[in-house]
Amino acid sequence: MNGMKNIDKAQVLVLKEQIGYQKGQVVSKTLAQNEALSVTLFSFDKDEEISTHESGGDAFVTCLDGVGKITIDGAEYELREGESIVMPAGHPHAVYGKERFKMLLVVVF
Repeated sequence: MNGMKNIDKAQVLVLKEQIGYQKGQVVSKTLAQNEALSVTLFSFDKDEEISTHESGGDAFVTCLDGVGKITIDGAEYELREGESIVMPAGHPHAVYGKERFKMLLVVVF
């Protein structure tokens, strides 16, 4: 098992401050990755998206900042700071920055 990376340890931090926004882009920062789990921070500029795809694991999303739109099997859900949703494995889903939007993504395989 690989440990956490790209993040300070044994220190109190604010997750949304660990990744910045970039104009016209989706930015990602991997914090952990192995065969069982991936933990990634994402920031979306307004109107940027990750288009529809499927994942081999359940994808747990928590909004850290802004407003995002999550689409699962064609149904739309709006996420605001502090709210979470699970995008189930094998179901088509997409993520869109309704406003500038930061999220923590934990995928459990």
